[in-house]
Amino acid sequence: MIRPPLDDDSRALGRQRAMEARRRRAEVKSSLASGESDLGTLLSQRRDPVLSRLRIREVLTALPGIGPARAGRILVECSVEGERRLGHLGDLQVQRLMSTVTAQESRDLPARLLVLSGPSGVGKSSVVAYLREHHPALWFSISVTTRAPRPGEVDGVDYHFVTQETFDRLAAEGELLEWAVFAGNSYGTPAAPVHERLQRGEPVICEIDLQGARQLRSRAPHSLLVFLAPPSWQVLVERLTGRGTESPDVVAERLETARRELAAESEFDVVVVNDSVPGAAEEIVRVLTG
Repeated sequence: MIRPPLDDDSRALGRQRAMEARRRRAEVKSSLASGESDLGTLLSQRRDPVLSRLRIREVLTALPGIGPARAGRILVECSVEGERRLGHLGDLQVQRLMSTVTAQESRDLPARLLVLSGPSGVGKSSVVAYLREHHPALWFSISVTTRAPRPGEVDGVDYHFVTQETFDRLAAEGELLEWAVFAGNSYGTPAAPVHERLQRGEPVICEIDLQGARQLRSRAPHSLLVFLAPPSWQVLVERLTGRGTESPDVVAERLETARRELAAESEFDVVVVNDSVPGAAEEIVRVLTG
């Protein structure tokens, strides 16, 4: 059957749709590269008419830390042709790709202690939550604290919530790598789990305040200190005053402490600006693997 030739309007519409599809695919690859999206999310959308046209090789090389050589190894290990398009992947191939990329990420991460610090309100918890979800090969130290849980926080997940008596005993018996008092509450890092993970060859991230980071600098000189900074002072003020979980006196204390902490960023090995949680998190991973 011979199709009738397209008129000018139909050809123009076709070109417009093709350009929009190319733009969307380019945006998806850019989102993968920046860490704003991840492989699992894209694979779940592989039946999308536009995204299904992406080739597997270009998807892999768009991921942070995966170049052509590593992408080639992943494809061979998964028995997937690089020119195969996303929409042609079967469920088993999707599972193989996810497990292989995650396993290679785990092998690539060094057994190193990364200390993440920064002023209150800069978004450390949000960055850590993103890293937990998107980089399961990382292990995060869970601090002990005497402060009360905030809404939504879970004991043993966000913190180990303990009494002051218990905290004092842990500190006196040398069971804390570091500890400090902040805003009237005590915080500390249990030593045993960190040592155990490092000995097993796993990368460890400790999210702690400036006092604790300084202690770890002297007690673990080979650790990597990363300072998470806000895009600006005004942004930090808005984040702190917008929480609504502390009294005005506590907020004022946090702001004064934040001023001092911002002045200490030169003590750190690396400064990462948190203008985007995914971007900051992926930059931390690049620092750790660099």
